Amino acid sequence: MIKVCREFIVIIYFLVVSFLGLLVSLLRPFNPDNTRICARMFAWGGLKLLGIRITHEGLEHLADHKSMVVIANHQTNIDLFVHGSVIPHRTVSIGKKNLKFLPLFGQVYWLAGNIMIDRANHAAAVESMSEITEVLIKNDISIWFFPEGTRNRGAGLLPFKKGAFYMAIQAGVPIVPICASSYQNNLNFNRLFAGEVIVNVLPPITTEGMTRKDVPALVERARSQMQECISSLDARVD
Repeated sequence: MIKVCREFIVIIYFLVVSFLGLLVSLLRPFNPDNTRICARMFAWGGLKLLGIRITHEGLEHLADHKSMVVIANHQTNIDLFVHGSVIPHRTVSIGKKNLKFLPLFGQVYWLAGNIMIDRANHAAAVESMSEITEVLIKNDISIWFFPEGTRNRGAGLLPFKKGAFYMAIQAGVPIVPICASSYQNNLNFNRLFAGEVIVNVLPPITTEGMTRKDVPALVERARSQMQECISSLDARVD
């Protein structure tokens, strides 16, 4: 019963915050810091309503660079609240172009400055990624990626796609991994306190001097570090 009530209230909160985020974004459309503001609003109340206690570690690693490529593990839709609490300043994400047509949230996502690409059109997507790299270099913004490409739904860290790593090398910016402990099977929303999630920001991985041929090794290095970190966090939460 608690879970059903909680889900209903969270949906209402989601709609309210989406409306507030739309107002913020209309006042300063496409500002690269809109995403952080909206994400923090989602996380602030959403985590409380869900009964999730968040512990943050390593936040100092987000303050060392003007531009970076942030990569994080992607578990469920609750990541909106879990990772929303740590999105750095001037950080945007990349989403599907048709997302902007999703009522309310899609318009907030678009106006918040996030980047929309047509993933169904490979040539257009590649061109968009090149343009995004230029923006990353010139405008001192950071890009947030879920390199798994989809939600793993508690099945463990999935293989990584390489786009984020190509972009980081081309822009010459570091990669900052962010790991959240596995929560899919550890949270009980029928309790007032559903459980704890630990979010750990790992030290930046430099891409200085790297070329495209270094991408496979870079992907493996980042994934190995994240897998080791997540396993360590899971042991602590258990």
